[in-house]
Amino acid sequence: MKFFIDTANLEEIKKAKALGILDGVTTNPSLISKESIDKEWIMDHYISICDLLEDEEDLSAEIISTNYVDMIQEGEKLSLLHPKIVVKIPMCEDGIKAIKFLSKKNIKTNCTLVFSIGQAILAAKSGSYYVSPFVGRLDDISHNGLSLIKDIKIIYDNYHFKTNILAASIRHPLHITECAKIGIHAVTSPLNVISNLVQHPLTNIGLDKFLKDYKNKF
Repeated sequence: MKFFIDTANLEEIKKAKALGILDGVTTNPSLISKESIDKEWIMDHYISICDLLEDEEDLSAEIISTNYVDMIQEGEKLSLLHPKIVVKIPMCEDGIKAIKFLSKKNIKTNCTLVFSIGQAILAAKSGSYYVSPFVGRLDDISHNGLSLIKDIKIIYDNYHFKTNILAASIRHPLHITECAKIGIHAVTSPLNVISNLVQHPLTNIGLDKFLKDYKNKF
């Protein structure tokens, strides 16, 4: 399973790379708005992110347009910025049409804000490279986000859809490990969630004992 970091912060991306687990980056307008950059420098910021990535890694950069014509124009513009960019498009009728159009032009897309099986099927049928179901946001409203991931995986396997499942809105390590058991392509999460996979109280206790025993002897 691939690990993507959900951020637009260059330092966080560098830390993920240093940890040795980075497979890609996802962003959205909210994450971009947190960075200290002016609007006219957003495209340059995307390029800076891409320049940090290795050959097989990619960046999902989200459009802000909401109608078909503007979506495809913005999508084409983003795709020309850098070969590592995947155009992130929200789930809606015009979004599905835009994904279909861009896919026919061999432009990779990521269908985002997916919350249902039906939406996931449409994303795959339109040719999206990634589909991003939002696990945590479903949990927030007392729906089982992981159950949706399981159902999408079953349906995609049934029909041999090539769309990759990229689980988003990951809130804690359990989301990551459960997604791994389901067998999906990738998860995207904040860096701190991935870092928390390292932690276990028994690991800390064991390490402290090993070092104490060594010190007492030598």
